[in-house]
Amino acid sequence: MDLNLTPQEVEFRDAVRVWLRANIPPDWADRQLLGETMETRFEYLRAWQRKVYEGGWAGISWPKEYGGRGATLMEQVIFTEEMARAGAPTMPGVLGLLLVGPTLIAFGTEAQKQRHLARILSGEEIWCQGFSEPNAGSDLAALRTEAVLDGDAFIVNGQKVWTSYGWASDWCELVVRTDPAAPKHKGLTVLLVDMHSPGVEVRPLRQMTGESEFNELFFRDVRVPLGNVVGRVNDGWNVALGTLMHERATLGAGIQVTYRRMFDRLVELARNIERNGRPATEDPVLRQKLAQSYAEIEILRLNQMRSTSRVSRTGVPGPEGSIQKIFWSELNQRFQQVASEVLGPYAQLTRGAPGALDQGQWAYSYLRARDNTIEAGTSEIQRNIVGHFVLGLPKSY
Repeated sequence: MDLNLTPQEVEFRDAVRVWLRANIPPDWADRQLLGETMETRFEYLRAWQRKVYEGGWAGISWPKEYGGRGATLMEQVIFTEEMARAGAPTMPGVLGLLLVGPTLIAFGTEAQKQRHLARILSGEEIWCQGFSEPNAGSDLAALRTEAVLDGDAFIVNGQKVWTSYGWASDWCELVVRTDPAAPKHKGLTVLLVDMHSPGVEVRPLRQMTGESEFNELFFRDVRVPLGNVVGRVNDGWNVALGTLMHERATLGAGIQVTYRRMFDRLVELARNIERNGRPATEDPVLRQKLAQSYAEIEILRLNQMRSTSRVSRTGVPGPEGSIQKIFWSELNQRFQQVASEVLGPYAQLTRGAPGALDQGQWAYSYLRARDNTIEAGTSEIQRNIVGHFVLGLPKSY
């Protein structure tokens, strides 16, 4: 694999950088210091996504006929990396952009694509995933939310949990059981559910960071038209796997840049924090731990290029995505632990506390990292996937 960008990719990267310099909101840096809640900031971020869309930078690798740029996956990765490198605002419709949209392009009907894809790109409609349940998280195929056919619609009853951005979502990609008599992987169907439908209830889950990014969803006699089935009835497992593979394959693209920016900032802080009368960077133990973090972030970058190379070559995300998911999630937990050791008591100061470094971002990042090995598939499940599909070991039952 050639790790160098082609002349076309260099030209694309430079165009992205020019656009970002001209269009990142000038007040973005100040807003990050205000201590706004996720809910308060959401409309601001939605306006930013609309600007990205109007500039022609949303859904870069999507087909042109659905509002994308028709660019290569590598160009999509370059854009994601440049967004992170520039410290640009995040796009609130990330689940629609990275997961639901590609799923609809692969499995959806033409009517579904025409109805939803442009609105996903612009941020007009926000999407969530209705996958995990209280007793079906890691074992997703054991889900019990049911959908019973009633004329020209399914009637949905059940519960989902750990749903990111459920409180802000207009639509949900929902996995339901439509044939309770079939083997658990065979009787599932994916539905597109309007979150404003009667019978849908969202309950926020308060995290230890103070946010409610995740939610519980309850469905009570929710009517979903047959036209909202993605793929085929009772073949939802294959559709859901497609979504999950996109999730695991693409999430690392910008993360490795974000981690590198955090690492560089940590080193800068360490030079001004004393250990036994000397800068922390002169402590041999801390220097070794920082070096290990640097090496792991570089491994993450190279693994991401390997994952991207496979998808570019085959068009389908593979088990490399699971390798990457394990690595970045556990890397971040190790890195945040190193940051806590380097910064000492300062690492525990939250936003608003006297002496808090970077507005308490380090305390927040340490707490938020606890979620990493659970969200987007637990490390245990990812290791089972790698063991079976990469190493050829027997399935784990």
